[in-house]
Amino acid sequence: MRRRDLIALVAAAAALSASTGWAQEAGRKYLLGFLVQAPRPRYAVLFEELRRLGFIEGSNLSVAPNGFGLAVEQLEAAAVEVAQTKPDAIFCGGDAAARAAQQATDTIPLVTIADDAIRNRLVVSLARPGGNLTGISILASELNGKRLELLIELLPGIRRIAALIDPATTTIEQLQALIAAARSRGVELSIHRIETPQDIVPAIEAARASGADALNVFASALLYANRAVIIEHSALARLPAIYQFPEHCAEGGLVGYGSRLASLDRQAAGLLAKVITGTRPADLPVEQPIKLELCVNLKAAKALALTVPQSLLQRADQVIE
Repeated sequence: MRRRDLIALVAAAAALSASTGWAQEAGRKYLLGFLVQAPRPRYAVLFEELRRLGFIEGSNLSVAPNGFGLAVEQLEAAAVEVAQTKPDAIFCGGDAAARAAQQATDTIPLVTIADDAIRNRLVVSLARPGGNLTGISILASELNGKRLELLIELLPGIRRIAALIDPATTTIEQLQALIAAARSRGVELSIHRIETPQDIVPAIEAARASGADALNVFASALLYANRAVIIEHSALARLPAIYQFPEHCAEGGLVGYGSRLASLDRQAAGLLAKVITGTRPADLPVEQPIKLELCVNLKAAKALALTVPQSLLQRADQVIE
């Protein structure tokens, strides 16, 4: 390589390090832990982004294998087990996982994609998280309310909406605010709590029996991990349902509204790159989604004999025919 080309390459690498806020130690192999309810393939984009940032599994990155596909009741014990491997950082999928990791360690850096990092007391503030955790807070409280409004627009004259909620994620204060917001629109909001996967089908059946006209599936790592069951049984119960991620539409869901998972995973990978190379989580403000998207599945609407209002279709970022 010519000296001029080498200088240019070094300058480019320095610029990248400065722009991303991290620099790898030559010859070091980093260890990354996971504490998530979803299986490992769900995080393909996150690993892809880490590779783009220079962290390549099998080369300078190792991944502890025992933190994927966990049941919610396994999170606390798994957090202790993952922490004992002494990783450079732990990625936590959701509020319950983040809370379990915080209980297991106050020194290992933690990065989470949380539903509501403030209301669930994972951090003291978004700008100054404090402690050993940072990440992305996906505006769950606000978006659960926005999804309620979208259901009302989708089904003019609707009078009763059922909400599937995870008590480990959605607080009583959040529920009270949403119940009041629904009443102000002339809609009654019934609450159906999901604490384990076994609660899902009975909750949907109870929602249908209660006379609900639609289903608002609240943000939750537990509900996301079991989305296939929810999509299938809400369709069987003929309950129009709205979900927290646009990707749910491609899997058969009627409406999805929120940030795309791929975007969130890329954000999370950027934060992981910083904390595993020495930046303190306390110094990294908790981020929020870069973009929100609305997706509508017309095939699912047709199966429910629904006509989606043009006002909704015109605002949709994606319409699945």
